Amino acid sequence: METIFSGFLKAIGLLISFDKELYGIILLSLIISGGAVIIATFLGLPLGIITGLKKFFGRDFLATLLNTFMGLPPVVVGLTVYLILSRSGPLGFMDLIYTPYAMVIAQVILATPIIAALSHSTVVAIDPIIRDTARTLGATSSQIAWTIIQESRYSLVTSVIAGFGRITAEVGAVLIVGGNIAGYTRVMTTTIALETSKGEFGVAIALGIILILISFLINSMLHAIRKKGIR
Repeated sequence: METIFSGFLKAIGLLISFDKELYGIILLSLIISGGAVIIATFLGLPLGIITGLKKFFGRDFLATLLNTFMGLPPVVVGLTVYLILSRSGPLGFMDLIYTPYAMVIAQVILATPIIAALSHSTVVAIDPIIRDTARTLGATSSQIAWTIIQESRYSLVTSVIAGFGRITAEVGAVLIVGGNIAGYTRVMTTTIALETSKGEFGVAIALGIILILISFLINSMLHAIRKKGIR
């Protein structure tokens, strides 16, 4: 208990004193996850919307695939990216392994299916009356699609925030492809795992507090957006 208690005291001290190393890890984590969710949004949002709006061969299979990939095991994603980017892999010549870029790639693979699947579900769940009313008023197919997107915009933003929340708490994939290199690829989750294994609880608890705060902010945003959408 004394070790844990002293760890809490050290954690509070690090947070209050704005420890350079600690806040560097936090900043790097947010940059990597932020970049990943931006890319995943550009990939997943159109994919989910198109899958929800358009009828085409294989649509149901694609929707099922997206829902399946929502639960991709991070370590499997990390292993796959590692095999592709490693020296002996097909993209080994790019020297991306054990870099922040490799971590972004792994997180994009994790976040894209989540954003796409939730976007698809959102568009499909829109009341058919909206589509029928727009068609009755003489709207074109593109105008109908835009109307549906407008009606579901709050839920679409929710899907992006959910994807961001998923990757900020991820440890397996980024640890495999990033290597947890101090000052370069060491992020909050991998630092917590490392410091806990060393019995150094101060930094681990401090970063744990930050992750909880981030989770609280994400859920607060989700709640506010849903509430606004209902109104």
